[in-house]
Amino acid sequence: MTTIYDIAKKTGYSPTTVSKVFNNYTDVRKQTRQAILQAAKELGYLPNAHARTLTTKKSWTIGVLFVESSGIGMQHPFFSAVIESFKQAVVNKGYALMFISKDVGGKQSGYLENCKIRGVDGVVVVLSDYEDPYFRELLDSDIPCVILDYETSQAHTVYSDNERGSYLAVEYLHSLGHRKIAHISGGTNTFAGSKREQGYELAISKLNLEKQDSYIVNGGFFSIESGYAAMMQLLDLEDRPTAVFAAGDHLALGAVRAAKERGLHIPQDLSIIGFDNIDLSQYITPALTTIGQDTALLGNEAAQILIRSIDNPSDAAESMMLPVRLVVRDSCGIVNH
Repeated sequence: MTTIYDIAKKTGYSPTTVSKVFNNYTDVRKQTRQAILQAAKELGYLPNAHARTLTTKKSWTIGVLFVESSGIGMQHPFFSAVIESFKQAVVNKGYALMFISKDVGGKQSGYLENCKIRGVDGVVVVLSDYEDPYFRELLDSDIPCVILDYETSQAHTVYSDNERGSYLAVEYLHSLGHRKIAHISGGTNTFAGSKREQGYELAISKLNLEKQDSYIVNGGFFSIESGYAAMMQLLDLEDRPTAVFAAGDHLALGAVRAAKERGLHIPQDLSIIGFDNIDLSQYITPALTTIGQDTALLGNEAAQILIRSIDNPSDAAESMMLPVRLVVRDSCGIVNH
């Protein structure tokens, strides 16, 4: 079995330097690190996890607390892309991921107890209900956390500029001549849904458009089904909108389906714009105009912040808001007055 002493002998570096590389110390030159890692690969060296734990007082494990309300779970294309990016970044730093639940050994306990039993060094959190008392218990503990798609001063957070994205969506529809712009909301009970609705209302106000309460329909859990139901509700209005901004691409996909069932052509009869820029949005017909979030950047920044927090637990909470962009495709057109 290969040891760090074999690697030291092969590379000419001291066993201490070799150990530092495998324990992610920062005071090792890049060239030295690469030479040691290359030698380890050639010799088939695998670091002993238990030995690393004893040496560094770390488990080298990060918990993933992921609970979202649509029931899609990790199949949701936005969150799966963010978590994949997060995973790549932490694995490159020597960490493994472990999913966290409220159940330990078949009995319900809580997220905090689960994290303590598993000995995780930190947790990345994606929740739809941030008022969950079990989550609050974890938040109040000394375990480092980074929360995605949320804003709080109690923990590190990384999220997109939801409000700005909504403004861009409405502004774009306005530039095409639309004045009757409706919104399928993700609901004010979620951070993203609330911010996107605020952005919509801000745009309506700043562009001097008439605010109609009936033009805001709650799309529930950001699902295709709730987007379909919300669109049907809008199409039943006597004064129908000419354009719809949906707070998520799944909502927009449901809206497209509802409009087509009613015999409408998109974008000739109705313009629809989404939010997220999931992969599927470019392949439907017509291809969906949407607001793009940078999932790779979201996941990577969350990983870097959490790793810094694990290494320096006394650091103040970081809050990072990332920019979004308008992705123009085929689902929006000039209004036919």
